[in-house]
Amino acid sequence: MDETGALVARLRDCLDPVDGPDLQPRQGDGFLDGKAPPPSPEFAGVEIRTAAVIAPLILHDGPPRLLLTERASHLPRHAGQISFPGGRIDPGGETAAEAAVRELEEEVGIARAHVELVGRFDSYATVTGYHVTPFVGVIRPGYTLRPDPGEVADVFETPFDFLMDPANHQRHSREWQGHVRHYYAMPWNERYIWGATAGMLKSLHDRLYG
Repeated sequence: MDETGALVARLRDCLDPVDGPDLQPRQGDGFLDGKAPPPSPEFAGVEIRTAAVIAPLILHDGPPRLLLTERASHLPRHAGQISFPGGRIDPGGETAAEAAVRELEEEVGIARAHVELVGRFDSYATVTGYHVTPFVGVIRPGYTLRPDPGEVADVFETPFDFLMDPANHQRHSREWQGHVRHYYAMPWNERYIWGATAGMLKSLHDRLYG
């Protein structure tokens, strides 16, 4: 088995099934500060909303990379931040997996025919009230990127090995709403990957290599 095949096999072995049960978050904003996941007092009065994201894994034409986006600067939340493609789950009966694939197509233009979901990992709770379910999806060749300028300022690839290297899992802090918050960050070149995205990447590392 080649290196690419071994990585996919490891993902299938270590991640939860795509259609597995919806579990309470085991990771989240504030967890490095000792905060518990919802429904803890940290989230009192915060409406919990469900969302899904996808970590798009590119395995062709070179070493493994993850596709990430830079959010548009005019968005009301998390403007300019680095993120996985994703968004809210349609309450009309859409599954988390369906939402992740739909959002990938809507945000960056990769059609679902080019995506193979291989598993899901630990859900993540944001301090803004989102319960996010992350998936890993292998991106098949032949796709065309068509970023939606209403949501995405840029799309770029980051080496998977860099993101999975514990030496790059930095702990940073900043003041937010009068409190010092600690979070993971994985700066890569000029990109500052931090917060929920870095936290989910750390969770993915722990699943695969922890």
